[in-house]
Amino acid sequence: MEKLGLGPDILLQDNPRLIYARLTGFGQSGKYASLAGHDINYLAISGVLSKLGRKNENPYAPANILADFAGGGVLCAMGIIVALYERTKSGKGQIIDASMVEGVAYLSSFLWKSQNLSFWSRARGENLLDSGAPFYETYETSDGKFMAVGALEPHFYEKFIRGLGLDLHKLPSQMSFSHWPEMKKMFAEVFRKKSQAEWCEVFDDTDACVTPVVAFDEAALHPHNKQRGSFIKNDQGEISPRPSPLLSRTPATPSLKRDPVVGEHTEEVLLENGFSREEISQLRSLQVIELNRPKANL
Repeated sequence: MEKLGLGPDILLQDNPRLIYARLTGFGQSGKYASLAGHDINYLAISGVLSKLGRKNENPYAPANILADFAGGGVLCAMGIIVALYERTKSGKGQIIDASMVEGVAYLSSFLWKSQNLSFWSRARGENLLDSGAPFYETYETSDGKFMAVGALEPHFYEKFIRGLGLDLHKLPSQMSFSHWPEMKKMFAEVFRKKSQAEWCEVFDDTDACVTPVVAFDEAALHPHNKQRGSFIKNDQGEISPRPSPLLSRTPATPSLKRDPVVGEHTEEVLLENGFSREEISQLRSLQVIELNRPKANL
């Protein structure tokens, strides 16, 4: 943007109320500031990636959700909201330096603040929330599907054990770390005796914190999601999540039109803003802009 003469220092001189958001992987300063990277790299530098993965396996990145979208896009948006609110008091804009490394680290503050506690002090894959605990794990069912178990609290754990048909008093203590591997094997054997649907019949109306791992293309069909209208379908039949969170007085009205292709509305927008067709043609020939018109599906 500086090369185009549109850096924040210049634009803030013209409009001191401007809020200028800069979203990058490594931030605007530091050794890696000008380097290329992707979600997995930002996750790695933040320290968070070292915590993700099972015991005796390589760390793994959960798609590109954490750094790109959560630590990047969501926290950048929060920065803009905070700056907008601050401007109502000061009347001044400011520059937002949103780093995906710092964003995902901040998002994971719980990891830092809990590392000295007993439930997060062990090696990767041996802790309460990282697949170490047999009661916070996924288990395969007889039909090759999976159930997710999050029975952390004792009263939830008791209902979980009861649903499995086991005797709580004949099992090791819930928090006996040394017994977790054998308990996990035992629970896995039990889960393989029923299908996912059968386990849903057991657990759906209990507070055992056991739910089916719903396939991605079936999420919109799950009864809970259907009742809430959690997913929407556009005019092309494509399914996507409904905007969230819900606001009581001004709920979002999502568009049911298909997503535009890159450059589909470039000419329309430039014409609305005073550019002539000749100027638009010149910008296109210089490869400054991209123009695309979707082809009809005949």
